[in-house]
Amino acid sequence: MTLSQQFIDQTDRHGANNYHPLPIVTETAEGCWITDVEGRRYLDMLSAYSAVSHGHRHPRIIAAAHKQLDRLTLTSRAFYNDELAYLSEELTALCGMDKSLFMNSGAEGVETAVKVARKWGYCTKNVPRYEAEIIVCEGNFHGRTTTAISFSSEEHYKHDFGPLTPGFRFVPFGDAAALEAAITPNTIGFLVEPIQGEGGVIVPPDGYLKQVREICDRHNVLLMLDEIQVGLGRTGKMLAYQHENIQPDLLILGKALGGGVYPVSAVLSKAPILGLLTPGEHGSTFGGNPLACAIAREALCVLQDENLPQCAAEMGAYLMDGLRAIDSPLVKEVRGKGLLVGVQLKPGLGGARPYCEKLMDEGVLCKETHEDVIRFAPPLVINREEIDWALERVAKVLKA
Repeated sequence: MTLSQQFIDQTDRHGANNYHPLPIVTETAEGCWITDVEGRRYLDMLSAYSAVSHGHRHPRIIAAAHKQLDRLTLTSRAFYNDELAYLSEELTALCGMDKSLFMNSGAEGVETAVKVARKWGYCTKNVPRYEAEIIVCEGNFHGRTTTAISFSSEEHYKHDFGPLTPGFRFVPFGDAAALEAAITPNTIGFLVEPIQGEGGVIVPPDGYLKQVREICDRHNVLLMLDEIQVGLGRTGKMLAYQHENIQPDLLILGKALGGGVYPVSAVLSKAPILGLLTPGEHGSTFGGNPLACAIAREALCVLQDENLPQCAAEMGAYLMDGLRAIDSPLVKEVRGKGLLVGVQLKPGLGGARPYCEKLMDEGVLCKETHEDVIRFAPPLVINREEIDWALERVAKVLKA
């Protein structure tokens, strides 16, 4: 039995069976490369679903973590801390917002946004209490908490986990007219991903977010953007909504905010929205802790100093051009924006999983999503030589 198999068996024996990982046991990583427990190297083309956008163990972010570990790590929000003060100012300025609320995971950020939007609906829009509705999109993914699965259209996420949280309505993704038709006097918000990642790397039509912004303004509805996966450089702009020059009312960030080192999420808004919260209504023991904030601050600095959004735009175009140049009868479509790319396979091939396993054998790590889509989302620090190395192996697998 190999060392990898021993670890896999040990994990399966003592862990819950809630994931279906590829059979690789990672041990070390640096930049865009991962090494397993038996010394094999792999090019990471997933980057932990954008959480490792800066590359593994970016030296500046690691140094910032070490520095803060020697100062102060956790006090809870029972007290103020200097790093939270700095991060709050820096992140709100970057996003053009007034206020921020820090949590740990993306799902916690979504829960926070839902709670805040509901309070705004009752206190500001004067919707009848407990009758507020939030519109969401079919094919969405906003996490796996009880509330988040309640507004998922994926039955597998919801089956056996009810009763579910009410107060949500569905519309097709990318259809602005359907959004407007679904709005009622009780609608308080529209929660949407600028690009659906887990849904299969679905890119809406050009101008969709601009139309959505106008509709929300017209009906006094909060535009709530989930940029947990697509924000902070991934799509070729610092924030995905900047492609259409709009501003959301509530913005949810996560994943890359932690620099690939530590879980950090944030909800941001103008003052009249997050300003509605009063002490005791929401919080988190770990949210906004000094270690998280120091890491997030350096992660933001690296994104800007190394111009990683522009890198994503250039390398993403190069990757998509290379993938589209592969003459494979298996491929239905290549789509994406920046370094979030999906290769949709044709029906009847057994889904994308077998091809992700073959790519793993060739030294390229990626993951299937929405059954028949191979998702490529490498660290934003990837270069042309590494993309060429990956494309050679992708072509070999898709032409076999």
